[in-house]
Amino acid sequence: MDINASIIDQRVTKLAEELAPDFDSLLNIRNDETKIRSTAFVYLVVKTMLDLSKEDALDALTEGGADFGVDAVEVSDVQDGEFTVTLFQAKYAKSLEGNKNFPENGVTKAIQAVNTLFDPQQAVTVNPMLEAKLEEIRSLIQDGNLPRVRYILCNNGLTWSSEAEELIERANFPAGVRFEHANHDTVVGLLQSSQPVKDTLRFKGKSIVDDFNYIRVFVGKVAVSEIADLLSRHGDRLLERNIRRYLGMMGNRVNEGIKQTLQDPEQRPNFYFYNNGLTLTCSKFDYNALQKEDHPVKVEGLQIINGGQTCKTIEATLNALNPTEENLDQAFVLVRLYQLPDDGADLVKTITYATNSQNPVDLRDLRSNDDLQRKLQTSIGDLGYSYRRQRSEESVKQSDITSATAAEAVLSIWRRRPQQAKFMSREHFGKLYETIFTPDLNGAQVIIATLLFRMAENYRKRPPEDAPPFARYSGPFIAMLMGEALLNEMNIKSSELTHQNFERALELIEANGSDYLESAVSKLEIALNLLYGDKDVSLQQLSATFRRGDLFEYLDMGELISAFDVITD
Repeated sequence: MDINASIIDQRVTKLAEELAPDFDSLLNIRNDETKIRSTAFVYLVVKTMLDLSKEDALDALTEGGADFGVDAVEVSDVQDGEFTVTLFQAKYAKSLEGNKNFPENGVTKAIQAVNTLFDPQQAVTVNPMLEAKLEEIRSLIQDGNLPRVRYILCNNGLTWSSEAEELIERANFPAGVRFEHANHDTVVGLLQSSQPVKDTLRFKGKSIVDDFNYIRVFVGKVAVSEIADLLSRHGDRLLERNIRRYLGMMGNRVNEGIKQTLQDPEQRPNFYFYNNGLTLTCSKFDYNALQKEDHPVKVEGLQIINGGQTCKTIEATLNALNPTEENLDQAFVLVRLYQLPDDGADLVKTITYATNSQNPVDLRDLRSNDDLQRKLQTSIGDLGYSYRRQRSEESVKQSDITSATAAEAVLSIWRRRPQQAKFMSREHFGKLYETIFTPDLNGAQVIIATLLFRMAENYRKRPPEDAPPFARYSGPFIAMLMGEALLNEMNIKSSELTHQNFERALELIEANGSDYLESAVSKLEIALNLLYGDKDVSLQQLSATFRRGDLFEYLDMGELISAFDVITD
């Protein structure tokens, strides 16, 4: 028995029990132990590899037959006209020996899926869960955005055979498509990524060492081959599980530039000058101070807090090169190594924020110690709910509100930007942070927005049989309209919602929440009719309509029409 396969099987067994009700309501999977366990494995891989919350990991699942072998899909925000689609296909074996290859027919299905699903002109018949995501993807493509496809084939065994690898090569996919294998070893490695890294960094040439403000600093250059070896030894343990930061050379301009420089013998010696360098932290480092240069530096608790993309690209590029390549030993990268005090957790986050401000997807935890976030935690706690400023492995209870959900709910409802709530999540704790978390935002507003948003999202994820086609794309818009209905009934503005009228708002949601939702859906239907008339509207068009926010003008027109109907009646 493989120990890692056994660890994963224990987790899968527990998840199968805990998530059975969710699999039933979301995917209509019940009374099929094999299917439930397989889905639990997919969930575990998706959640761990993409570092998602429980809700987001469940939302990514597309199990249910007629799925081209695609068991889960995660779509990133659009950035610079590009977006990444991560697909998962899982094969979970009963055997815990961990010695079975990923099946060739699974690879064949994956190839077929990529060839078919990303062509907006090809008609396909898939299950509703996958169809909603597929048409959203195709709508983005129709708008001129370029998809980057990351297909993760996962099992509790070995990678695919050489014959299957030939199938992938013969498919001749463009550079924007990448196939990866993940298994029990991959998942366990990520789950254990918090274990401290102890190693030796070999700096080349002269270095600068300083000690100020209780922080020791070591700055110098390190050969890229040394960085590749470091990643090879410790993998993503060095990256604090930020595996989804790395998207390979899949159209990422910076990563492609790194690759091209390292592949060019004439440009390799200039790599040091082209790259911004790496920022590393550790709990302790030691070196021979009597030595003038070429220092081997022993480090404990090593982490890469800026430069993960660079490190992963260096590793991938050098793995494909011959170690004896010309001038490869002349390629260096600037490394800043900080030895931080034992109580330096907040400082790590501040440094990471400052050096990674171009990557807002990772800023939620870095904002968690903001004064406003702390005040919201107190305000929400006083009203009987728990505010989670930071991400946590603990399951979220009904009384818990995560900062991510709060941001999406507040932006949708009180800020009236539902399209940005859904399609600009990467910016919620970046460019949109001050728009969402204004100084006057209080706990009552966050809680009420979250409760309404949860109702709307539940409708989106689990639409009734008679739900209109736009149901799976309209959650944030429905939540916004529900918020308007609540404020109208209370005869207040959103800024006037406080702890003083909080209980009244709760009572109205409990009594009339379903009416608010039904009214919101009706208003959206009216607005869509005003926009499209009697035309047949495809799911791609619907997805684009809600993504662009085309409905605002027609929602206002719909309000006028509804008011006129009431008066004339």
